[in-house]
Amino acid sequence: MKTTIDIHDQLLVRAKRHARDTGRPLRAVVEEGLRLVLSTPESARSYRLPDLSAGDPTDDDPLEAYSWQDLSEIIYEHPGDDES
Repeated sequence: MKTTIDIHDQLLVRAKRHARDTGRPLRAVVEEGLRLVLSTPESARSYRLPDLSAGDPTDDDPLEAYSWQDLSEIIYEHPGDDES
């Protein structure tokens, strides 16, 4: 079956180089890549962000005492800005 797809320029350059270096047509390289991706179980392909939590999760939340307005003002304070 014929189809048209858009491929990022640098990726296509690399795929063509790989095809040339391995002595295969570009079509075979693209098909092999698709077969590889489609044969990999979904769970192996998904990415999970690492847990970079800090502190003890059982401790009191230090931000709980602040309102959203308070937090916004703290976050967007500019050092050196004088209110006077």
